[in-house]
Amino acid sequence: MTAPMLESYVAGRWYAARDEGTPIADAVTGEAVARVSSTGLDVAAMLDHARTVGGPALRALTFHQRAALLKQLGLRLMAGKDEFYALSHRTGATDRDTAVDVDGGFGTLLSYASKGRRELPDDTVVLDGAVEPLGKRGTFAGQHLYTPLRGVTVQINAFNFPVWGFLEKLAPALLAGVPTIVKPASQTAYLTAAVFRAVVESGLLPEGSVQLLAGSPAGLLDGLAGQDLVAFTGSAATARKLRSHPAVVANSVRFNAEADSLNCAVLGPDATAGTPEFDLFVDQLVTETTVKAGQKCTAIRRALVPRELVDDVVEAVRAELARVVVGAPGAEGVTMGALVSRNQREEVLRAVKALRGVAELVSGDPERFDVVGADRDRGAFLPPMLLRCDDLDAGEPHDVEAFGPVSTVLPYEGVAQAVELAARGQGSLVGSIVTHDEAVAREFVLGAAHAHGRVLVLDRDDARENTGHGSPLPVLVHGGPGRAGGGEELGGIRSVLHHMQRTAVQASPDMLTAIGRRWVTGARRNDDGVHPFRKSLAELRVGDSVTAGPRAVTLEDIEHFAEFTGDTFYAHMDEEAAAANPLFGGRVAHGYLIVSWAAGLFVDPDPGPVLANYGVDNLRFLTPVKPGAELTVTLTCKQITPRGGADHGEVRWDAVVVDGEGKPVATYDVLTMVAKTWG
Repeated sequence: MTAPMLESYVAGRWYAARDEGTPIADAVTGEAVARVSSTGLDVAAMLDHARTVGGPALRALTFHQRAALLKQLGLRLMAGKDEFYALSHRTGATDRDTAVDVDGGFGTLLSYASKGRRELPDDTVVLDGAVEPLGKRGTFAGQHLYTPLRGVTVQINAFNFPVWGFLEKLAPALLAGVPTIVKPASQTAYLTAAVFRAVVESGLLPEGSVQLLAGSPAGLLDGLAGQDLVAFTGSAATARKLRSHPAVVANSVRFNAEADSLNCAVLGPDATAGTPEFDLFVDQLVTETTVKAGQKCTAIRRALVPRELVDDVVEAVRAELARVVVGAPGAEGVTMGALVSRNQREEVLRAVKALRGVAELVSGDPERFDVVGADRDRGAFLPPMLLRCDDLDAGEPHDVEAFGPVSTVLPYEGVAQAVELAARGQGSLVGSIVTHDEAVAREFVLGAAHAHGRVLVLDRDDARENTGHGSPLPVLVHGGPGRAGGGEELGGIRSVLHHMQRTAVQASPDMLTAIGRRWVTGARRNDDGVHPFRKSLAELRVGDSVTAGPRAVTLEDIEHFAEFTGDTFYAHMDEEAAAANPLFGGRVAHGYLIVSWAAGLFVDPDPGPVLANYGVDNLRFLTPVKPGAELTVTLTCKQITPRGGADHGEVRWDAVVVDGEGKPVATYDVLTMVAKTWG
């Protein structure tokens, strides 16, 4: 029976090439799972559909609306994950491996949904930083802001994470408002296509926001322009080729690469046999060698160990690797599955041969090992392998990446040498140091950080919650310098902003307020006689304001506040000591007394739309307040953020307290929860 042809999703329709295509083999049995071809596919139509249909539809939504779609999509996919687990087994992945890929991908959607709701506005623009005054009179200022690029993200993915690999790129792009074309690696494209079909059939995403290209991407990069992006995961050689594509170069297309990485794990000098850290190091090394059969860009390729501990580490790791059962995913007792293909197995064996020119194979024989539940000759199986290289002048351990269940132990003498060896990887996605010595941790991290995108410090204190050397997290950057690609994927809101253009806008305070929907100092205030605390979100407007006061400060007030709170700092209670302080020149009021009085001045006491005060941001005390001063406060609605699905939203208020001369003595933001409707 002929294997089915994988379909691409092009301009709102499924497309299957009519030629024979290229068969994709089951990693376990060698049988054809599917065929893949993009012959006849109109890549220009894909780009046009993304730009003219998907882009406008996404940009019409606010960040909160896009975040809500991501949440719904993540939950929908999670509910049907059993289907994907069964298909994932055919890639050689065990259930443990699949959880990292499938559950990790769906979880990434949910993580971005949460961050989008919490950290981005319910708007289509992101304001970046504070307003920059540009004139002495306050009538001219600057504000940086982010808006979505009006192009398409082309993601080109590797074979090892067919689900997580495309979802971790899709989530920030969609949240930013940029449509995506997904180009999976052909070897595991059938799993990507299954999840992609579920995405389309959910009906949750606007038309044109996602498309799938199964097969060769020939001609796709030719059509890229200055508003487009490329997100690539794969080999450094391919990254160089794509990065130098004429259209990418000529149009300054944003190109993010996550490429080769000879990651290292370092055992601290204090982590001798019998310590918790020694055991953690061994467990971590075995895990990173065997999960996904070592086919992880974040796997440990180099284990750097104090010279006097090398024998202990090799013996302990060898004992643990001997317990690994290689075989068909799902077969009883199997703990490590197959590599993704027989071709990949041959690539790994060639790399191991190069490494064995300078290192000794101390565990795992690729010619003699058992396989459970499958035919070893038909599947893409290898045993986990550990090498030992005592020659620190050898370049191969730092240059040759065996992208499979392979790691090399190297000795070092002193933390400085461990730092030097770590950097010989020429740029890594991740490194780890396993130590309980704080001085060792600091020396290694500060010495090696320049060559790594992420550094894990592992010890007995964080072991229980530790997520692992090889686990990228949505909230942290995933990428690395040099050989690792020089880019960053993930990283929470940072990766969302990667899909947007930062622009400096110069204008009057009124114009900046209108453009960014955040009140800017110097802009118009609206005091219409109705206290803004009496207005629901439906009625409240940015710029609505109230001024209250004055209230005189007396020495009795200061002493009462000091006695009531216990804050008897000398500046408030000791005239002679306060006078000797050049900052005060005499007794002054407590800063928190000023803030408390300001609240008493501007608060409307009756029940109303303002449900709660939940914090103060950016509080600054600018001028000492002495007895006899009179204080006035002006409160202005600065920013309004409705919460989708809730009956209230957040309001940020600008608060300025001035003395009798109009000089600001305190500035801060008040944060309140306000009902959407009232009465």
